[in-house]
Amino acid sequence: MKPTRDPRVTLDDLVEVLLNKGAVLHLDLIISVADIPLIGVNLRAAIAGMETMLEHGMMRQWDEHTRAWVEGSSARRGLDLRDGERHVAQMHGGHLLEEGVYTAWRPGTVFLTDQRLVVLRRDPHEIMWQADLSAVRAVRPETERSAGGAPRTRVRLELDDDSTALLSAADPGALCDLLDRSLPGVLREELRPGASQQVLAEGHLWYQEPRRDGPLWRGGTGRLTPGGLVWKSPLDARPALAVPADDILGVHQVAGRSPGGEGTVLEVRTQSLGVLALAATDPAHWLASFRETTEKTAPAAPADAAAR
Repeated sequence: MKPTRDPRVTLDDLVEVLLNKGAVLHLDLIISVADIPLIGVNLRAAIAGMETMLEHGMMRQWDEHTRAWVEGSSARRGLDLRDGERHVAQMHGGHLLEEGVYTAWRPGTVFLTDQRLVVLRRDPHEIMWQADLSAVRAVRPETERSAGGAPRTRVRLELDDDSTALLSAADPGALCDLLDRSLPGVLREELRPGASQQVLAEGHLWYQEPRRDGPLWRGGTGRLTPGGLVWKSPLDARPALAVPADDILGVHQVAGRSPGGEGTVLEVRTQSLGVLALAATDPAHWLASFRETTEKTAPAAPADAAAR
């Protein structure tokens, strides 16, 4: 618990520590004027993300009360539950309507119950899309470029009738996690949060986010596994990048400048997102790890080509 100083630590890193590990504050403060004590402060506080709080047995009663209130008020919020159906979660989101050549996002609210997944529009009241959980065969996060050029993570669902659906959600990672808990096995092992798997590279990584007023370097945490790359800033509610390994075409180091210094920029070519600019203080390690990933996912050469 000794204080440390790292010049690379940013506010993002502090927020990440508070959310993932938490902090306990013990403060005794006396404010004096002309050596006369006037105000005393005795503070005992715990600051952490809700998941960390619940893991340590804190705020459970408040959490259970809040969940019960949400469940009881779901009907007032527009979703009519079936007999015996239980509300699990809800968040802002939408559904991609794909009918022939017409494609458009329809915003609404995503409801998850213990029986189905629903995208509801309240005004006018309409269920835009729904599926029974028993019909969901596979779930995976999928990153694409928005109209403004910024990457957005969506949730792709594969159904038993061989159809697919693409949903947006305020927290796609949480939605995937909830679906994986409700339907064990629908989320690919390498995409499961906290899954035990080989980690090729993990650590601080900068991502150059495209913006209308020019690209911006953002600090965050990257994790590269045989399943792909996930990058998230501590200030974001969801990962900004979730790129499957089979979407990565190649990577090379360029002589650009980034917050990590000169020559620390990596350009990652992908099928769906084009070229991604990343930066690390140890680009050689990330470069070797990316190449290991692409070699494992590269299609095998035909036998006649290999002979030549």
